[in-house]
Amino acid sequence: MAIWTKNDLFSLLSSEFSDYRFVVVSNREPYIHTESGGKVECKRPASGMAAALDPILRASGGVWVAHGGGNADRVTVDSFDRVQVPPENPSYSLRRVWLPKNIEESYYNGLSNEGLWPLCHIAFERPAFKAAQWESYRIANQIFADAVIEETKGRPAVVFIQDYHLALLPRMLKDRNPNLIVAQFWHIPWPNREAFRVFPWRDQILDGMLGNDLLGFHLRYHCQNFLETIDSNVEALVDGERFTVQRNGQTTTVRPFPISIDAESHSQKAQSISIDREMQTWSDRLGSFEFLGIGIDRVDYTKGIPEKLQAVDVLLTQHPEYVGKLVFAQVGVPSRIAIPKYDRLNAEVLESVDSINNKWRRGSWQPIHFIHEHVDMPALMALHRMADFCLVASLHDGMNLVAKEFVASRFDEDGVLILSSFTGSARELTCALLVNPFAPDEIAAAMNTAILMNPEERQQRMRRMRHAVRSNNVYRWAGKILTELLRLESPSGNSQMSDRITASFGDDATFSTNVGFI
Repeated sequence: MAIWTKNDLFSLLSSEFSDYRFVVVSNREPYIHTESGGKVECKRPASGMAAALDPILRASGGVWVAHGGGNADRVTVDSFDRVQVPPENPSYSLRRVWLPKNIEESYYNGLSNEGLWPLCHIAFERPAFKAAQWESYRIANQIFADAVIEETKGRPAVVFIQDYHLALLPRMLKDRNPNLIVAQFWHIPWPNREAFRVFPWRDQILDGMLGNDLLGFHLRYHCQNFLETIDSNVEALVDGERFTVQRNGQTTTVRPFPISIDAESHSQKAQSISIDREMQTWSDRLGSFEFLGIGIDRVDYTKGIPEKLQAVDVLLTQHPEYVGKLVFAQVGVPSRIAIPKYDRLNAEVLESVDSINNKWRRGSWQPIHFIHEHVDMPALMALHRMADFCLVASLHDGMNLVAKEFVASRFDEDGVLILSSFTGSARELTCALLVNPFAPDEIAAAMNTAILMNPEERQQRMRRMRHAVRSNNVYRWAGKILTELLRLESPSGNSQMSDRITASFGDDATFSTNVGFI
């Protein structure tokens, strides 16, 4: 299988999309301007989505439409609410939209993250649905639609929409400009049709998503769930073999596109001298240990952090020989703290950490170090390199890029990945130790296996996972989406177009008609 590179992506965009304006739309912006002490800084928020899409915008010279949330965002845009990014080498426009504070709160924290997020993640958290929040969601989507229509006026355009915050946007755009090519990637799971029935405005949101020409999910399973949901709720023709939906004369093609990272670049950065310095900083902070396990998550109820902590307690109970020797460092990035469920989860995690540490503490040693703060990527790479094992215990996750980042950092082909079976990445990283995240005893057994695993087996497993991450990189993800868009736009010349792309980018560049191949 040919390995996609950044240059391949640039070549595809310049050769096949030169006549199109390329527009990415997301709630979160790829660059944020903040002011502190009279100094304005431009920062790149920690976001796998931004890292995946930034190369596409740089290559196409397009525009990214996003909500401006930084306290200096307004003072850094021009009269059209645009700013050129990235600041060190401007190559595309960031068009910021402004949401009234009450709308932002109600649409984002409300309908999106108290309603759609728990509905789509089967993690046994009850979703909340409020009519006022749905109205805010509709208004926010309309504000984004107005901005996109302004940015696409007067020329052919491809609009690539991101995630569950903007499910109504595709139909809004198609109604105003049917000539737009509209695609959307849904970064979280799609639930089964019975679960989705509880959503009060399911007809409206499904109609919104069927405004897309192309709709992508991480997994084929999520595509199937979506098609079954459509078949049960909407008057439309669903083709389960071709994975398409026809409604009111428009066809929406549904495909799996497993997202990834720039593995080659990540691996090279992990080998730098600066990461060695970060490793020393962590050694000073964590104290003495013989074995190190790590977890890296946002503090979210889908990530299984309480279950991880319970597993450490179980491990020490069943294997007291690790007392004084094992340290588990859990990075817990604060997230959505304005939502009561998240506030309660933070308190629960802190209480559990204190309880377990008080139970097992010996002198200056304690088993759990909870790093309750944002940690930048160089520091995370240092943890990746130091760890005997990395534990990803998501209760439900569309993909999980933390697992792939850990693997990409291990250029030494060492370390063990313990991975929840309920993550999308478990479909690719089959040489990880797969666990049921709801079973702390099973996680504890996997931690013990990781610690005792012989070096030859560790190396063999890591080598295979590194090959998988390198092959299925972020450029392949983007290239697959772009080539599928080209195929949809050129049905009569499909064979000729496929031959041309294959000649340029290899056999792996085009899709099989059997979507199970993905």
